[in-house]
Amino acid sequence: MKLLKFAFLAILFSTLTIEAQEISDTSFGKGIINYTAKDSTFSIKFAPRIQFRSETNWDYNGNNYNSPEHNFLIRRARLKFDGWAYSPKLEYKIELGLSNRDISGANEFNRNTPRYILDAVIMWNFYENFELWVGQTKLPGNVERVVSSANMQLIDRSLLNSRFNIDRDIGMQLRHHANLGGDFIIREKVAVSQGEGRNITEGNEGGLQYTGRLEFLPFGSFKSNGDYFQADLAREASPKLMIGVTYDLNQDAVKTRSNLGSYMFLEDGSLYETDITTLFVDTMFKYKGFSFMGEYANRDAENPVAMEADGTETGDIVLVGNALNLQAGYLFKNNYEIAGRFTTTDYNKITSRLGEEQYTLGVSKYIVGHKLKVQSDVSYTTLKGDADSIEFRIGFDLHF
Repeated sequence: MKLLKFAFLAILFSTLTIEAQEISDTSFGKGIINYTAKDSTFSIKFAPRIQFRSETNWDYNGNNYNSPEHNFLIRRARLKFDGWAYSPKLEYKIELGLSNRDISGANEFNRNTPRYILDAVIMWNFYENFELWVGQTKLPGNVERVVSSANMQLIDRSLLNSRFNIDRDIGMQLRHHANLGGDFIIREKVAVSQGEGRNITEGNEGGLQYTGRLEFLPFGSFKSNGDYFQADLAREASPKLMIGVTYDLNQDAVKTRSNLGSYMFLEDGSLYETDITTLFVDTMFKYKGFSFMGEYANRDAENPVAMEADGTETGDIVLVGNALNLQAGYLFKNNYEIAGRFTTTDYNKITSRLGEEQYTLGVSKYIVGHKLKVQSDVSYTTLKGDADSIEFRIGFDLHF
């Protein structure tokens, strides 16, 4: 048996050595592996990425700012695989997260295991402009959330997104696009999902989640799908605009933020259920290096305060309220960009949460687009107009 193992390891080492001596025709940013079978039955691309971050925070204590707190972290470390199988009309995507923030969240509903899987989805273009998606992936929610974390013009997403987005879930999506005449394009996206977020394997006691989104592109398509990455790296030669509207109903939801947040447990161990709706209206505009993104979000619930059968409040409350996010940037010809963002949140008084306002100013250097970049930003946050904190961040992205 030992001899057999030794022989296997020797063969594997020899194979890797031979492969390492070959020169690939791929290039940086297009994946480490980019392979298509000779008989054209499948393709695969493998592209890992790393996102390093440094954060410094000054919290306001009512009189002045406290001494700064520093933190270094690997915010994201991910392995991404995509391609097609059997036919180019049958695509797939697998993305795994390895950082602690990606895999945290173990509980009895995912068998107390790390949540490695971000995306595991099959996309079938089964007829003309229709696509059927099955598996786990992002729901068609607000544009900021659907934009990859690798493709942002500031170091992270806004307060609107962190409070109100509907993230990933497991289920099915039907997508379609059509030309309404001239350059005018409309896209329709409908999803039916489990309603409790990613990697849930058991105990789905609530109902299902239903999501619908319409997108209007009156001036035609963006270059390189530019409506779903931030900054005008393609430097659109003519104005491009996308306007989107999403409505989401999570029926008998059991978490405080629709399919995110904490579970609302009752004394007997069962879960409190209520219908939660989320509305997004957003836009993306780009022209000659200038980019603008605007978003409005609203969440409501039929019975937002969790109660026992006898009417006693449990302490869990659905995060209901609304938010506005406005973000713009200009990309200079030397690939430096200056970007700014304003975000405001307002919560229903039953949540006992103060509304926030945040102002962010950032500078980015795109060395190889979003694939290799260095970014820095500073944010000032207030609670109901009172000083709260200042945050300074530096980030580095490497995406094969």
